[in-house]
Amino acid sequence: MKGDHRAGEGGTQCTVLWTEGQGEKEKGQAGGPRARQRPHALWRLLDCSGDMVGLDTYVQERPFALQLVVWFLRGVSRVILANNPLSGALILAALLWASPWQGVLGTVGVLASMLTAILIGQDGAEVTAGLHGYNGMLVSLLMGVFSSAGDWYWWLLLPACLGAAACTFLYSGLSPVLDRWDLPVAVFPFNIVIVLYLLVTRPDNPYFPHYPSLPVGALQANATELNTAQLLQGIFLGVGQIFACDSLGPSLLILGATLLYSPLQALHAVLGSAAGTLAGLSVAVRHGSLYSGLSGFNGALGCMCVGGLFFTFSWRSHLFAIATAFLCSYVDIAFSNLLGTIGLPACSWAATLVVTLMLLLTGRGLAAYRIPVGQVRSPEHNLSSRSQWKAGNTLDPDSTVV
Repeated sequence: MKGDHRAGEGGTQCTVLWTEGQGEKEKGQAGGPRARQRPHALWRLLDCSGDMVGLDTYVQERPFALQLVVWFLRGVSRVILANNPLSGALILAALLWASPWQGVLGTVGVLASMLTAILIGQDGAEVTAGLHGYNGMLVSLLMGVFSSAGDWYWWLLLPACLGAAACTFLYSGLSPVLDRWDLPVAVFPFNIVIVLYLLVTRPDNPYFPHYPSLPVGALQANATELNTAQLLQGIFLGVGQIFACDSLGPSLLILGATLLYSPLQALHAVLGSAAGTLAGLSVAVRHGSLYSGLSGFNGALGCMCVGGLFFTFSWRSHLFAIATAFLCSYVDIAFSNLLGTIGLPACSWAATLVVTLMLLLTGRGLAAYRIPVGQVRSPEHNLSSRSQWKAGNTLDPDSTVV
């Protein structure tokens, strides 16, 4: 599930418990001059990781074009649940490396969605945070991947722009509904729009033809032996497949962009993709699905969401994240087999629906780690904020009896 961190209201109590930036201010005051004497390179690296909140303050007084670039790059990084312009730049470079045409489509999708949000007067905080860009990017990328007209088919830019704009309207409509349960809009708009587009055009459309999707568990016999090297490569390709990228080098660059944003998130991305690969092996899906990473990307999304993003990282949420990755992967296989019979892809419906259900869980052992959607930041920041809160609170969820 690709990322949705809305700047909403978590209630008075949640705001008190999850005050952003309070811990960093206290640490800076306590450390005095010594706190400012950190190694220059390390300090710069830390400034470039996480959510880069200081950059927003810097660009406020800068030309609108520069602000637009920052918002655009944040929208690119949101696809992989990050919120870092530098991560977005690395991801865009990876897409251009893998396929310049896909890079162009992704760029058009983000811009069309973001400019639509500006024109219809969407909340400025959502626009600056990149929340009106990532769904449009995914729609455009998938249109390019499924198009059978080949690269540089310029007419495809028309449905790409319209689909990306439609994502903004769907986001605006779904947001107040899901806010009632403190749920993210996530990639519901993308999944809805891309399925509608493929249903409208059909594979033999004279203007926008596309390849039909095939069920992952049928239609061709598997080889008698697995290629271990390709299987391991498929784990890393599972991270790249979040952007519909099936090349190893660009996929590793995308993983590096995730690592820049959050090491914990990068770890869970790889673990989730590995869990998806194991799930595919357990039910004998086509080897091509395993080698290309298609079996792993839903697991990667589910694992990242639970393993530190919407739940504070702990041993309990870590195990919960791995279980979520397996569940997302099995649901994806089921959806792929079902929708593949009519030529439709399962996209990221599995991760979107499973993570939404996980966020609705009310079990005390997990609800204690739940982070209000409006307060979600990088996993490391979430963990730091909770540690500061627990320091003044006698109740430790890890010690409670469930």
